[in-house]
Amino acid sequence: MRYFEHAEPVITLTAGPVNAYPDVLRGLGRTVLYDYDPAFQLFYERVVDKSQKAMRLSNKPVILHGEPVLGLEAAAASLITPGDVVLNLASGVYGKGFGYWAKRYSPHLLEIEVPYNEAIDPQAVAAMLKAHPEITIVSVCHHDTPSGTINPIDVIGALVSAHGAYLIVDAVSSFGGMKTHPEDCKADIYVTGPNKCLGAPPGLTMMGVSERAWAKMKANPLAPRASMLSIVDWEHAWSKDKPFPFTPSVAEMNGLDVALDLYLNEGAEAVWARHALTAKAMRAGVAAMGLSIWAASDNIASPTTTAVRTPEGIDEKAVRQAARARYGVVFSSGRAETLGKLTRIGHMGPTAQPIYAVAALTALGGAMNSLGQKLAVGKGIDAALAVIDAENHQFTN
Repeated sequence: MRYFEHAEPVITLTAGPVNAYPDVLRGLGRTVLYDYDPAFQLFYERVVDKSQKAMRLSNKPVILHGEPVLGLEAAAASLITPGDVVLNLASGVYGKGFGYWAKRYSPHLLEIEVPYNEAIDPQAVAAMLKAHPEITIVSVCHHDTPSGTINPIDVIGALVSAHGAYLIVDAVSSFGGMKTHPEDCKADIYVTGPNKCLGAPPGLTMMGVSERAWAKMKANPLAPRASMLSIVDWEHAWSKDKPFPFTPSVAEMNGLDVALDLYLNEGAEAVWARHALTAKAMRAGVAAMGLSIWAASDNIASPTTTAVRTPEGIDEKAVRQAARARYGVVFSSGRAETLGKLTRIGHMGPTAQPIYAVAALTALGGAMNSLGQKLAVGKGIDAALAVIDAENHQFTN
């Protein structure tokens, strides 16, 4: 094998963490300022302002200093009370997982669960809300990466809002890679982070919080305070005139600052378009070489991760090992129920470039061929290039 197991890979095309933009990596090397230095306090406020602009929020977002699983658990701990009735929408491993946190804080848990290659049907949500008017909180994962599927959170959010319930959205691997914002889906708590589509390292949570969610959390005596899980403690930390509850992650804030500049300067629509084109080329190549995506239809397939179904008789782990050893390309496995059934190829941040779809198809097809599958890799590459060239044609004519 050309690439040894402990050597660094040539290309990382995982569902996250993703490789950071070079400019972000340089930003991480900026001076680490003292958190009470006036220069850092002003800098922190400006980064929050940029986050607010990127997230298209009417109020200030919260930045928690831990990767987004911190924000998701904090949302459950802070918003859910023992008297709440929670409806959890599970279309994949991560959506299902939020229900375990919800159950910790309220014994009243309802769930709509669909096969993990499908999306939540808004009509099923509407029916559940009608049958259970006591529902007060709804939780949903927008993009469940272990399935590579997208849920229609804007439609779901409108239903939840009309019902009067609070909505918690996991947008960790969707924000920045497609059109989604907290207020678009009427989210009360919207959790994302810079370590996926914004192309920065893991280490921070970005969170949109509605005014009524602030009121509910502050009225909840069980909401964490003086804790890493506290959201309430960080309500005013964005202001240069307010203290931090504890030392913020200075280097990660430096990186986030650069990542937001890159996103805003390129333009959100342009960023979303290259994510979508990369995934479209990938899906076309997958089909042409004789494979299939995991998602039940292209309509719910994510523009930020393509999950490729593992053919019968092929060891999925061996596929990833061969792709790394032969070509230096790293993919992600499935998780829990999807482990061994699919391979995930990430299109996030710096790897949301169409040429990476060609590289991914080459490595994936070559790896499977080495295991005896005999795919038409050339046809897959031709199909991906045809999608890319058709898009380029629009800009040259």
